[in-house]
Amino acid sequence: MTLRLYDTATRSVRDFVPMTPGQVGIYLCGLTVQSPPHIGHLRSAVNYDVLRRWLLHVGMEVTFVRNITDVDDKILVKSLQQGRPFWAIAFENRLLLDQDYRSLNVLAPTYEPLATGHITEMHDLIQTLIEDGHAYPAVAGNGDVYFDVLSYSEYGALSGQKPDDMRPNADDPERGKRNHRDFALWKGVKADEPQDAYWSSPWGRGRPGWHIECSAMARRYLGDEFDIHGGGLDLTFPHHENEIAQSRAAGLGFARYWVHHALLNLGESKMSKSLGNVIDLASVAESGIRPVELRYYLGSPHYRSRIDYTDEALREAAVAYRRIEGFVHRAAEVVGPGRPKAVPPAFADAMNDDLNTSAALAIVHDTIREGNTALAAGDEPAIRGALTAVRAMLGVLGLDPLDDAWGGGEGGNDLKPVVDSLVALALEQRAQARGRKDWAAADSVRDQLKNAGIQVEDTPAGPRWTVGEH
Repeated sequence: MTLRLYDTATRSVRDFVPMTPGQVGIYLCGLTVQSPPHIGHLRSAVNYDVLRRWLLHVGMEVTFVRNITDVDDKILVKSLQQGRPFWAIAFENRLLLDQDYRSLNVLAPTYEPLATGHITEMHDLIQTLIEDGHAYPAVAGNGDVYFDVLSYSEYGALSGQKPDDMRPNADDPERGKRNHRDFALWKGVKADEPQDAYWSSPWGRGRPGWHIECSAMARRYLGDEFDIHGGGLDLTFPHHENEIAQSRAAGLGFARYWVHHALLNLGESKMSKSLGNVIDLASVAESGIRPVELRYYLGSPHYRSRIDYTDEALREAAVAYRRIEGFVHRAAEVVGPGRPKAVPPAFADAMNDDLNTSAALAIVHDTIREGNTALAAGDEPAIRGALTAVRAMLGVLGLDPLDDAWGGGEGGNDLKPVVDSLVALALEQRAQARGRKDWAAADSVRDQLKNAGIQVEDTPAGPRWTVGEH
């Protein structure tokens, strides 16, 4: 079955056919790093990581580009508020972002370009637009350059917006525009902005507009035309609409498929740094939820389904993942970890159906039920078959408990031997209490382990422990 994806541009589910057989180019709009990341951002990372992993699983070679916007209006506002260089704020938040990506087992991108590293490419694209009559320097001579929206007849096709319905933005000073619909490609010097945030250009000192950054970086790393452009639904307009307009007006084929994920809401609004209603990975960890459990929560719904965040839903997802984890560890103790290979056909059908991770996880849970039956019966061939299938499916979703990335969560590879030793010591104390028939002491040890999130199961081979429900 061919992978089918919902394409925002055509408002339909389409067969995905890459430009070059066996090769896929993906551009994902990354973050503007004016603040630390929150779990809404991490949903985007997980969703497109699953897309990438599925393409890799079916044998595609994937070039995955995820940019960083490190100069932007919002970063400059933070710079003035904090009295720090804009680049220092951007660098600090980028390090936090990279740390969160690693914690959630998100594969590193093939390329992760910075906007400030591609000023020359932006100049070239802007100059082409000016020469072709699609852009103009501001009549005020202030260094601004604008895209002429009415010069591009297809403007609004992606988002369904109509130029005639657009009204002036009260927060956007005209500064020499011909038309209020036009958007900035290059922004000239302003007295109330940090003076180290500017570059020389043919139109005077200034800095890039947000939209031109992505068009220039996508072209640099993926060429004039590429397969998939991704991002959140909130980017459809104006950001992606403007990307299409300036790129196509410059003669570029640009993206052939537009894939947008739905948002993660907190209360009635999307999780947003500007609104101040955010939950970050650190606060989730403080509540006792491990990064792998957060990844399960973020990746379980279909990527086009809105997530309305609640603590209860997150904890339910954590419990569900712990059941998966428990089966994998129990089965691996009996038959060894195995080598995951092919996924079940039903799982492949779900993933090919517009990355239906909800249906795909239902196949995972069905297979685990079969595996648990095999465990109870001591049927090693059936146990092995279930385990390798489950691990193959979880590998696609980035959730395999035996993946080195999940060696105990953030910093887990270093702490796991210590945890193992402490639990082993507690179990030895419990065994000694049982040996002298001090059942109260034995139960006390078990209860203390349970309160710490450790589930103990007595088996013919001795006690076995797993991370369980808190």
